[in-house]
Amino acid sequence: MRVSVSLMGYRVTGSKCLILCVVLTFIMGCYLASLPLEDGKAALPKPIENAISNESNKKRMAILVPFRDRFEELLEFVPHMFAFLSKQDIPFHIFIVQQKDSNRFNRASLINVGFLHTRNDYDYIAMHDVDLLPLNDDLKYEYPESGPLHISSPDTHPRYYYKTFIGGILLIKREHFELVKGMSNNYWGWGLEDDEFYVRLRDVGLKVTRPSNITTGRDKTFR
Repeated sequence: MRVSVSLMGYRVTGSKCLILCVVLTFIMGCYLASLPLEDGKAALPKPIENAISNESNKKRMAILVPFRDRFEELLEFVPHMFAFLSKQDIPFHIFIVQQKDSNRFNRASLINVGFLHTRNDYDYIAMHDVDLLPLNDDLKYEYPESGPLHISSPDTHPRYYYKTFIGGILLIKREHFELVKGMSNNYWGWGLEDDEFYVRLRDVGLKVTRPSNITTGRDKTFR
């Protein structure tokens, strides 16, 4: 059966119709390719501005967030930290280090991987739990020159109070993390990797400091 259509008063057969469609498609493609790219920018979402500064005199911080299957907390964490740290004028970048396998969670290994990924471009890291959001503006994420800085001290952490606790949020500069050869990869599941890391710091003579004059206590310092 022969098929034909009428186009602008002309009868076009099936084969001619196919050729016409190909030609029109080619012409339309050439036209779209010639349009300036700027015309479409207004329809695209604006990316979050990178907080990394090009100023050479400022120390750059990599926030390493060990992560698996906690997307609701992550959606709250990222905008909160951008807003919180932007007030401190610290060059930083947030790295979500995700464990993809089905093994028990290995927080220390994820931090080690994050450090290896960032050590050439950043001066210090913040080992940061995704479920711990700082609320007190006096918690300064400054470069820990003299030794590791434990932001979530036992006096302010909502759950852990023992003296040698250094989990939650710990800042440490690149040279000191390398000095203790990172964290142990042998701890699977939650807990103990921070305690072992404390021993590593102590054995090389590094003293952990904590923020002073924080008066908001365990209820209002973090969320």
